[in-house]
Amino acid sequence: MVRAEPITGSVNGHERTQAVMNVAVSTLRGTDTEPDTHEVPTSRLRSRAEAEAYVASVCFKHGPPRLLGTELEWTVHHACDPRRPLCPDTLTRALGPYAPPTLNPDSPHRELPGGSRITVEPGGQLEISSPVHASMTELFRAVSTDTAHARDLLGRAGLVLGDHGLDPWRTPRRLLNSPRYAAMEHSFNRIGSAGKRMMCNTAGVQVCLDAGEPGRVAARWQALHALGPVFTAVFANSRLSLGRETGWASARARCLLHTDPPRTSPAPTGTDPALDWARYALDAPVVCRRRENGDWTPPCGASFAEWIAGAFGDAPDRQDLDYHLSTMFPPVRPRGYLEVRYIDAQPGDRWMVPVGALAALFRSETVVDKVLEETAAVAHSWIPAARDGLRNPELARAAAAVFDLACRCLEAAPDAPEGLAERVDTFVHGRLEHGRRRSGDTEGEHW
Repeated sequence: MVRAEPITGSVNGHERTQAVMNVAVSTLRGTDTEPDTHEVPTSRLRSRAEAEAYVASVCFKHGPPRLLGTELEWTVHHACDPRRPLCPDTLTRALGPYAPPTLNPDSPHRELPGGSRITVEPGGQLEISSPVHASMTELFRAVSTDTAHARDLLGRAGLVLGDHGLDPWRTPRRLLNSPRYAAMEHSFNRIGSAGKRMMCNTAGVQVCLDAGEPGRVAARWQALHALGPVFTAVFANSRLSLGRETGWASARARCLLHTDPPRTSPAPTGTDPALDWARYALDAPVVCRRRENGDWTPPCGASFAEWIAGAFGDAPDRQDLDYHLSTMFPPVRPRGYLEVRYIDAQPGDRWMVPVGALAALFRSETVVDKVLEETAAVAHSWIPAARDGLRNPELARAAAAVFDLACRCLEAAPDAPEGLAERVDTFVHGRLEHGRRRSGDTEGEHW
């Protein structure tokens, strides 16, 4: 996600996971690594059709579904007072040589012991972006090692990682000062308050899966979207904001969906995902127009397609289009692989539950087809899922079926961590049992 800012997992992106995943997928296909788009001549885009063809060619890479990666985000708080604002200098000192260049341009930005790198979102949220693995157990071991190391770094500075998908206490405040984030904030503020909250106060669990073989990409794309409302409801963990009840099980999901609908709503799920995605992306307004110096805010709310047609005077090039794609934040985003973005951050090591369940459901194409069957009635229930969670009976029924399927797949998976199937089953049944109560009030759960 020339990049003046790295393309990383959410607002910032995950350049490491993308690079490793693209190399690995190319290797599986028996081809050379796909070239970085910035090695391609930066020719001007002459037409919408040319831009659509380019986007379609780079955003879906075909290959056997074998690889898995994850990105974990957390809000960061002072241990003595989670309501106290965070200072960039405090976070920079805490992270030391692991700090990203967005915090310290002179940082060596070292890898964590398990191979992940730390990035930081505009509001100071910390993100760990893993390398990809073919083994679920190996991925979990590496990410657990890196998460523990990050917690230790922060703990020495009196900081802790948050447990929720939305900062429960603090007012959104941008810590990172860059042309990218200033332009995004300005553009989102024209629409409402959700954009700044999304940038500065949200945290999620992201899962990176292979797009799959050519004949199965559409089904996998559709299934990942159809699962979105179910996973949003099951893992809803963000009902507080500014210390008050929001009335939403996942206020984070509500925030994301309302930030800028042309770029944050679910993408189309037709039979040609590559073309659908290209059209979706080109129709989204431009929020960052890169310049050598000064303000990156675009002069009007024109879409990228309108930029090609002359809305800004000059024509964009492929690097401009790459950068525009890095500002798209739908629930599922294609980046060569498929990046799932609809899961709230979870406390402790509970991120393993959604990551393991998704990985298990997308190992077999027969299971993918079964997922589509079980989620047909709720495939578009994004708002009910965010608002009501598992109080919604249709979502509860779909969740029971989907996670029963996931547990059976985990039990049969040779690379699943020991006891993960039982852990998923226990967690989901607990959520379903308390589904009639306010989402997140399950006894014994840390919400």
